[in-house]
Amino acid sequence: MNISIVGTGYVGLVTGVCLAEIGHHVTCLDIDEKKIALLRRGISPIYEPGLEEMVQKNLTRRRLAFETRFDKGLANAEMIFIAVGTPQKENGQSDLRFIEGAAEMIGRHVQRDCLVVTKSTVPVGTSDLISAIIKRHLKEGIRITAASNPEFLREGSAIYDAFHGDRIVIGADDDKTADALEQVFQPLRIPVFKTDIRSAEMIKYASNAFLATKISFINEISNICEKIGADIESVAYGMGQDKRIGHQFLKAGIGYGGSCFPKDTNALVQIAGHVEHNFELLKSVIKVNNEQQNLLVQKAADRLGGLKGKTISLLGLAFKPNTDDMREAPSINVAEKLVEMGASIQAFDPAAMKHAKQVLPSSVQYAETIEDAIKGADAVMILTDWEMIKTFPLDSYKTLMDEPVVFDGRNCFELTEAAEAGVEYHSIGRRQVVPLHI
Repeated sequence: MNISIVGTGYVGLVTGVCLAEIGHHVTCLDIDEKKIALLRRGISPIYEPGLEEMVQKNLTRRRLAFETRFDKGLANAEMIFIAVGTPQKENGQSDLRFIEGAAEMIGRHVQRDCLVVTKSTVPVGTSDLISAIIKRHLKEGIRITAASNPEFLREGSAIYDAFHGDRIVIGADDDKTADALEQVFQPLRIPVFKTDIRSAEMIKYASNAFLATKISFINEISNICEKIGADIESVAYGMGQDKRIGHQFLKAGIGYGGSCFPKDTNALVQIAGHVEHNFELLKSVIKVNNEQQNLLVQKAADRLGGLKGKTISLLGLAFKPNTDDMREAPSINVAEKLVEMGASIQAFDPAAMKHAKQVLPSSVQYAETIEDAIKGADAVMILTDWEMIKTFPLDSYKTLMDEPVVFDGRNCFELTEAAEAGVEYHSIGRRQVVPLHI
């Protein structure tokens, strides 16, 4: 099938490349000429394991193309996926200007009857808006149908998720449309759930809100564990053994970030408000997460007797490992608080430093290695559990620091490891490890 993808951000690019991989002819459209120029050369503008190699392979196979002109990019499209950004406004609502712009361009340039599929995360009812905008600009005699196909990709494992997902959700208002979209994904052999468009749009928000709730819940439990002497790792494992609860998203830390959870939880609160429903539970989830991001800073200030004049090393800046995405990363809030309290920062991330420089305070200094980042620091904060950070020897902290004090926001190490290495170690929801000589 000839498929066009409008938007080459995270969702659009991964979707387009994976559809090409299973045999479709895909054209990815974007108005960013520099991004398209990179992609035409087989260079991915985002860091995602396996993505660049798959771009190059499908360019060679001539199944994948990149275009800035909508007249050319939509010329042969039988199906169009809208995968543009829906950033958050200051009031928490989703900004639909890119959605509206994409719909207008599709209406002006589509050349044949086709199915328009909303892949972007959008408020319930947005598909109706998209259809109305497209139809206002359509050439006479051309008909479009609409569907919703929310994405559930995890950054850092998006390629795997695309081929091994739990389900594919299809929202359509008639069986013919739903069946046509199902055929596109048939080679993946992933279970398909069909429903109406508005329910499909809601499934995305409800799923992310529930996962965010699990994260905030286990973080609240971890804070209680620290005060009563329990161990959050044992508590979470014991909880997860119950199949009704499960182990996923029960990992205590410094809160969620990224392009989905913060934006989608706020948007769902706004959606509820528009129908006069006060979503108190989700408001509390957001509040808990915001407070959790300050946890390490407060621990460090208490331990060091204030942070003015102190040098703090930040290890890991991206919101999660295996991505360079800095959107809503906890490191942003942490760095701002540290600078506000008078600390100097030495930071390291294996992939995200280029993007970090655009959003972190200008005074932050960046190191090329973990060793350089922690050398001479008064304390280290682990903010992202990259594999190279998790496997960095604890003995090295003792070697490179005058007094090895580590605040681990991702519980990367066992308490016994820290004790054996002679490192003062503060983690989340577990007892402190303080060597006898300190």
